[in-house]
Amino acid sequence: MNYKHIFAQAIDRLHEEGRYRVFIDILRNRGAYPNARCFHGHNGPKPITVWCSNDYLAMGQHPKVVAAMEEALHDVGAGSGGTRNIGGNTHYHVDLEGELADLHGKEAALLFTSGYVSNEATLSTLAKLLPGCIVFSDELNHASMIAGIRNSGCEKRVFRHNDVEHLRELLAAEDPEAPKLIAFESVYSMDGDVAPIAAICDLADEFNALTYLDEVHAVGMYGARGGGISERDAVADRLTIIEGTLGKAFGVMGGYIAADQMIVDVIRSYAPGFIFTTSLSPVLVAGVLASVRHLKGSSEERDGQQASAALLKQFMADAGLPVMDTVTHIVPLMVGDPVKAKRISDILLAEYGAYVQPINYPTVPRGTERLRFTPGPAHTEAMMRDLVAALVEIWDRLDLELLERKAA
Repeated sequence: MNYKHIFAQAIDRLHEEGRYRVFIDILRNRGAYPNARCFHGHNGPKPITVWCSNDYLAMGQHPKVVAAMEEALHDVGAGSGGTRNIGGNTHYHVDLEGELADLHGKEAALLFTSGYVSNEATLSTLAKLLPGCIVFSDELNHASMIAGIRNSGCEKRVFRHNDVEHLRELLAAEDPEAPKLIAFESVYSMDGDVAPIAAICDLADEFNALTYLDEVHAVGMYGARGGGISERDAVADRLTIIEGTLGKAFGVMGGYIAADQMIVDVIRSYAPGFIFTTSLSPVLVAGVLASVRHLKGSSEERDGQQASAALLKQFMADAGLPVMDTVTHIVPLMVGDPVKAKRISDILLAEYGAYVQPINYPTVPRGTERLRFTPGPAHTEAMMRDLVAALVEIWDRLDLELLERKAA
């Protein structure tokens, strides 16, 4: 068996399909986001503007967050010391779980090392503990949710994206006495659309199903206190479990679930992904604490981000660029070809100092490759105009089709 040959073939296939991933070497400039330094493809750092960060509100740069992390570092040191069960349960962890439970109006919350781990560990554990459980999963659910459902070993039914009637048909076809769990997201980050949460909760009530809502692209971003779409739409109390991340709008790292005390205790006690993992560094947790507390009381960042996203969408549409129409902060620009998407990204970075990664299969279906822009409150109108002008020049250079321009 020629192992190296097999591995080389696997990598070659990615190159042939134009979807080999290249990680750009950058450093963000503290206090000056979205400005950064790029070390990719040339000698020494080159100034760039970041357009694709999931640090949507630039909270990773916020003075309160940085100060809290520095204070924690000098107070307790760098690491947590172990798993939560063995030395890694600090007062910072306890405080943050209280803040997150309060954010979603739940009895309790539980921290994980990432949003991926929180999804995989919770879904696999919860479904496994329910004899004969059937999980109903939106077809566009994140890979971490799919992994959790698969690892539970339960029966799975996939419903068409955001299709409540299809979900009803699938629920109605099953044994009324079988345990059921509906797993879905609030904001789908590649298309920028939003789930009909209330309608799904209605079905859960009708068919006696539990609900699991992934709010990773919405926490911090929506609702009066940043509780996500479920807070904005006043349906958080109807959801069994709300899952979120601490690495996007909150700007640091980690994941969590919020639910009633019994469910949280069950996951805490049975999920290997929680039990056997060193807990988040208290330095990170202190930063998240500051971020969550700030965004509970401040809408300035959310309002600024929404305004930036709306303005960039308008500029792109006015220029005839194929920007997808979304109702959220996500600004996807459709390309439809992995090689061309990578080429556009490369030109933007090398010639214009604009950094945006191409999004290819399996993150999105083949033929829907795109550039995904996430303008934040610190992206200026001038930055956006320069970006759009660059994109129009590249579109012309590569003989890509522009739509009818909405403005001169």
